[in-house]
Amino acid sequence: MADKPSFLKKMFTLIGKVINGIRLVIVNLVFFSVLAIIFVALMVGEDEIIVEDNSALVLDLTGHIVDQKRYVDPFEAILQQSNNNNPDGEILLADILYVIQNATQDTRIQAIVLDLAQLRSAGISKMTAIGEALNEFRDAGKKVIAKGNNYNQQQYFLASYADTIYLNPQGSVSLDGLSRYRLFYKSALDKLKIDMHVFRVGTYKSAVEPFIRDDMSDDDKQASDQLLGDLWQSYSQTVGANRNVPADDLVLEHERFMAELDKAEGEFAVVAKNMHWVDELVSAEAFRNAMIEMVGVSNDGESYKHIAFNDYLKLNAKLPTFVETDSVGVVVAKGNILNGKQPAGQIGGDSTSALLKQARFNPNIKAVVLRVDSPGGSAFASEQIRQEVLALKEAGKPVVVSMGSYAASGGYWISASADFIYATPTTLTGSIGIFGMFATFDKALSHIGVNSDGVATSEWAGLSAARPLSDNVKSVIQRHIEKGYLNFISLVANEREMTLEQVDAIAQGRVWTGKRALQLGLVDELGDIDQAVAKAAELANMDKFDTKLVEEPLSPEQVFVQQLMGATAEFIPPSFVNSSIASQMLNQFGSALEQFAMFDDPNHAYLYCEACNF
Repeated sequence: MADKPSFLKKMFTLIGKVINGIRLVIVNLVFFSVLAIIFVALMVGEDEIIVEDNSALVLDLTGHIVDQKRYVDPFEAILQQSNNNNPDGEILLADILYVIQNATQDTRIQAIVLDLAQLRSAGISKMTAIGEALNEFRDAGKKVIAKGNNYNQQQYFLASYADTIYLNPQGSVSLDGLSRYRLFYKSALDKLKIDMHVFRVGTYKSAVEPFIRDDMSDDDKQASDQLLGDLWQSYSQTVGANRNVPADDLVLEHERFMAELDKAEGEFAVVAKNMHWVDELVSAEAFRNAMIEMVGVSNDGESYKHIAFNDYLKLNAKLPTFVETDSVGVVVAKGNILNGKQPAGQIGGDSTSALLKQARFNPNIKAVVLRVDSPGGSAFASEQIRQEVLALKEAGKPVVVSMGSYAASGGYWISASADFIYATPTTLTGSIGIFGMFATFDKALSHIGVNSDGVATSEWAGLSAARPLSDNVKSVIQRHIEKGYLNFISLVANEREMTLEQVDAIAQGRVWTGKRALQLGLVDELGDIDQAVAKAAELANMDKFDTKLVEEPLSPEQVFVQQLMGATAEFIPPSFVNSSIASQMLNQFGSALEQFAMFDDPNHAYLYCEACNF
């Protein structure tokens, strides 16, 4: 069969290009203004960063905590950097842990203040790693303070690691539990006369359900209910232990909630204090005075002695290593698995394979940790990456997988052949299943008077989104998907020393937490990336070693432009970033189009876990 892009893919690719073009025009309208600012920035030296004795480190975590930042154009980056409260920004988990570890040893830092108001997403696994680093900071005899006007459920998880949680008297703590709801499109597609052709193996492979149903299947409800129950148990047990509060007291049933509101005279903040979710209700001024009493007044006399996260990170930047030593290489596979070469923040069949190959041919890298944070994607690209994992092992270099927030479906496929697999208790993994999907528009086109007709030398040559799909073609595609599922469970059975029947019983697209995956034999141990690095060094028989992040290097031109742009960030007024409503809308629509763009497998076969993105 000829490999032709589907009409749907062509259409959304065209729309994406048009939107991207408009977005770039909007951004470039301010280009010459920024050029002037660049010259000003180059003439002005940076203020020296000073850490006063007995200071507080403010972890002002704004945006999304990630294992790898997505690539952005340097000009776009400067607009983002100029906005200190950019909610769409990204912070590396590794940078946060590095800063906390440095502060633990820094005698000038006596406290950490968690400012989580703009934290958008992180995942329990990543926040647990941060929490453990905060516990080490506290074990060193230092204080961790959380402050906020309001805490959502995610922010509160991290705040629970603090010695003291401050809340504004007019604020609240939102603890609601977990849910998973989706939109279903079958009736809408029927009305539009669009046929979605779906081929799958796996009772619980629910990524396709919105296109073929108007509600969630009973099987998916059952699996999702257990998954959410496991995740909430981990959340409530951790927070309950941190706060010394019974886990059942975190989400209140209606009658008890109303009783607590009555007791607090309707004040949500007072409910939070009465339930021991927070320790003190204070205004911004009262918090300032409390911190001055703890660490002293700053030189300007307006605040308490403190240093911001980004300044402290800059002050403690790692020095480049000029003499390479034996190392554990770390390759990050974060995002959807796509074909070809992809920028940072996505996994590319070609680009991620190239990083693994780079580690294989580096004589100083003796072992590799593959950090997987992915719900999967293209079956072809997943296998392409796994083949490079095998090549590393054949070269005598052990490979250890460290699973992040999720490593499911294609994310599990690229992990399965590793020598050792670590997951966190709340990692979402498994989703061993496969599906194929594409749309035909012949009925919709016919409805408006457009029809397809012609001749071909075979039924395969006439495949088109504008024509109906024959039963013969459907049967061939279904056979291909069934063979893909057999390949998947055979791979897992071989690598995990299980029978096909044992794998099939826990496969069928079912998603598991890392804790259950350990019980089922899908992973080897619970732990995070530090344990994975230590295990890789152990397998490579290294007593002394460094860690080396394996990434695509920037060209000298890219480095120069980024440094130049970075120097101008503080001179860009926020109005430049926030003035264009149209630009913001286009960016939001562009992110939605990414979901369509990920369906790019040449054989229309996907190892993807939709349930991992709730």
